[in-house]
Amino acid sequence: MAGGESQTPVTLSDRELQIIDLVAAGLTNQEIAGKLEISKRTVDNHISNILTKTQTENRVALVRWALQWGKVCLNDVNCCLLPNQNE
Repeated sequence: MAGGESQTPVTLSDRELQIIDLVAAGLTNQEIAGKLEISKRTVDNHISNILTKTQTENRVALVRWALQWGKVCLNDVNCCLLPNQNE
């Protein structure tokens, strides 16, 4: 796999998944910190841990990994909508 991306499933915390979603949305670490009301340093640590767990080298590779494993939905790509119970 290109970019050293992990080929095995990875266990991520809810917070890590939340941060991946915000990275995929294009937010900087400072913007993520503000949105989640945590320090930038905490976001830096989360990103570092996520990159290690996913065996990715940078934010672009991380987003590619997240799309591959269905961890994020971008512009209706990779989205799984639940059936409407009213139909």
